[in-house]
Amino acid sequence: MTDILMPKATAVWLVDNTSLTFEQIADFCGLHPLEVRGIADGDVARDIRGVDPITGGQLGREELDRAQGDETYRMKAIVSRHAELMKAHKPAPKYTPVSRRQDRPDAIMWFVKNHPEVTDAQIAKLLGTTKSTIDSVRNRTHWNSPQIKPVDPVTLGLVGQLVLDDLVSRAAEKKNRDDAKKGGAALQPIEAEPAEPEFVPEERERRTAEPTAASVFGTND
Repeated sequence: MTDILMPKATAVWLVDNTSLTFEQIADFCGLHPLEVRGIADGDVARDIRGVDPITGGQLGREELDRAQGDETYRMKAIVSRHAELMKAHKPAPKYTPVSRRQDRPDAIMWFVKNHPEVTDAQIAKLLGTTKSTIDSVRNRTHWNSPQIKPVDPVTLGLVGQLVLDDLVSRAAEKKNRDDAKKGGAALQPIEAEPAEPEFVPEERERRTAEPTAASVFGTND
């Protein structure tokens, strides 16, 4: 039996639209036969709308017809590409093949350079290495230190992208919480500097200005 999406909704549709036995439906949907009987009696999943596994790409028409003609036959679901994508990827095993062990120092250096918020314990668990190796890479005391360069562990094939993103996200959130408790990570506002007065040139009498009557004959005052 292959895991399918929305098993109860699929079972509801099969009960309502086919002549399959409860055992056949239960086997295909991963349910107990009594649960399927409860669906048929209206005691279980009464508010669930049925989902057609054929239009959903999880069951072939020929497979369904064959099962309806033979009560002993057990249907095989079509492997869904989306179901495969939804499965959680397991972390990389602690044992790393010999061909890739030489890549671990590069991955460690990548964490040290790009994600210092990730702890040594998290790096060791993810890459299957030891804290002493991490320290030697960080302190440049590793025997192959001149050749070590930071490389994304996903590129090296040591871990999946989703696992890496989840680890970095959780490490960043923890660091933010710790910094908030300590009260030392908040950025202080920059005080505004006083604005300099605008420079206005003094008005000077132009030497070439035309003489006026007041300047030649004076005033009556």
